[in-house]
Amino acid sequence: MLGGSSMSGVSRVFVLPDVVASQVAAGEVVERPSSVLKELVENSLDAGAGEIRVEIQRGGVLLIRVTDDGSGMSREDAMLALERHATSKLRNAADLSAIRTMGFRGEAVPSIASVSKFRLITREADSVEGTELIVEGGTLRDVRAAGAAVGTTIEVRSLFFNVPARRKFLRAESTEAAHIEHQLRLHALAYPNVRFRFRKDEREVFDLPATERHVERVRQLFGTEVAEELIGLPAVGRPQFEAHGLVLPASHARKGRRHQYVFLNQRPVEDPFISRALAEGFRGELMDGMHPAAWLWLNVDPGLVDVNVHPAKREVRFHRPGEVRELVLAAVTTGLEARQKSLRKAVEERVFERAATVRERESFAAGTQPMSQPVPPVTEPSRAPALAFRPPDRDLPGIDPEKQPGKSRQIPPSFRFISLLHGRYALIESDGGLVLMDPVAAQERILYEQAMRRHGGQWSTQVLLVPILLDLDPRDADLLLRERDGLTEVGIDIDGFGGNTIRIAALPSAIDPAEARGLIAGLLDELLHGAVVGARFAHDRVARCLAAKLAAKTKPSAAQIESLLDSLFQCDLPYCAADGRPTLTEIGLPEIERRFGGAR
Repeated sequence: MLGGSSMSGVSRVFVLPDVVASQVAAGEVVERPSSVLKELVENSLDAGAGEIRVEIQRGGVLLIRVTDDGSGMSREDAMLALERHATSKLRNAADLSAIRTMGFRGEAVPSIASVSKFRLITREADSVEGTELIVEGGTLRDVRAAGAAVGTTIEVRSLFFNVPARRKFLRAESTEAAHIEHQLRLHALAYPNVRFRFRKDEREVFDLPATERHVERVRQLFGTEVAEELIGLPAVGRPQFEAHGLVLPASHARKGRRHQYVFLNQRPVEDPFISRALAEGFRGELMDGMHPAAWLWLNVDPGLVDVNVHPAKREVRFHRPGEVRELVLAAVTTGLEARQKSLRKAVEERVFERAATVRERESFAAGTQPMSQPVPPVTEPSRAPALAFRPPDRDLPGIDPEKQPGKSRQIPPSFRFISLLHGRYALIESDGGLVLMDPVAAQERILYEQAMRRHGGQWSTQVLLVPILLDLDPRDADLLLRERDGLTEVGIDIDGFGGNTIRIAALPSAIDPAEARGLIAGLLDELLHGAVVGARFAHDRVARCLAAKLAAKTKPSAAQIESLLDSLFQCDLPYCAADGRPTLTEIGLPEIERRFGGAR
């Protein structure tokens, strides 16, 4: 029943006071400090700002200040901005089908002001003086004239000071600051033509000059090393749909989608259709569950997308998602094909140069003129990693194979090795039928268990003569630094080096320093998506990464299969790798006979 009265006859339905209603609305709009930053920066962008300055203190809880040089507001508009659902970006319901601005609901400013100590200073270009408003917990305290530059400055202090239940759910200051920086970086990628400046606790984190090229903005934020590997995706599509972007080679793929940046009409969005299309574009280069690193900008007719389906506007709904998928797939395919042609041409040029040099040297030595010689055929470099078999008991330094439990286990007597299939899989006869073994997965299980038996001990480490510096996403950097103690236990010595740069001073002896970036990426994936938590985190996750990296170098020979089988069946769980992949699979005789038309 809607409405009604209580047993005593007193009405149970009443209208909430404006302040309480704003605080309730703030529950959807203001999840954490980064939500405040998002709403304020979006308003600055909608105001036509050419420069946006952001300053935070103590993870944004103490202070968030956003200053822009946009159009500013009159005194009357500034007052109206504090009213719920007051907006300059919509006039009627029809406007909802053609939204081109970042914000439009008119909830952000009053919601933020209701849960903070809020100050707004603004001035229009044709006004002599500006306006200053002071709001505390949703109550307007003062309105006065103020001297100000053209544009708007908003200060949000003591966030959630009047809603302690919300404040206690905030994370550590470093984590909240990392989320703020990530949000600001998203806007900087969406609007490369705007200058963004960011200060954290009185220290400048970055100052990004305006640029007309998206690739230059990516270079500013992610560094020259990443920029050198970028693969451009040329613009494809038609007037209503257009896409262009950048991707990194498949070697940079990760389990999650945190390293994918998608912008729809300059709005950062998350969409599963787009993510799947990005993965499909790599056509078998990625393992299952891996996602490529990408920066993608989509321009879509506003009438063909609904951006009003999520309170924080992170998700959108396409009216024709299939066409968007095809558009993204075409962009990725075109870019990767162009890259392959470029690589093939470079290889051919190197081969011809090498052949010409050899001919010249031979001609000089023989005292004759160069003669035409056939050029060796050009072959593209294989995408598969170079593999080399490594004895299982010596791959992880400091591990004593004699102390391994279960040493008395033997290869099942029914197992008889037959041959290698394409040099990749071992064919083994058993009493029950045919067994196939993946030597790489088997080696990974062996190395993983050897590493885990070292839990609580000291791992063999190498101190790097020249520390390795890695620039990471701010959230990834914060995550790694919080797990620093656990990583130290397994021989990975890291610390902060300013901004989002991580310095690696030591690594496990089994890891080549050149593989440090891949190791850190694997650790981050395990931290974000693994199931193991608590004290065993470092050993379990590092053991998985080390085992996977070392096992990937396995190239078995027929003479080594029995030794590998013997080591595998000394493991506690010989039938699967550390990540759950099977090491052995059997095709039973009944199944084989069924395929050949029944038993004989």
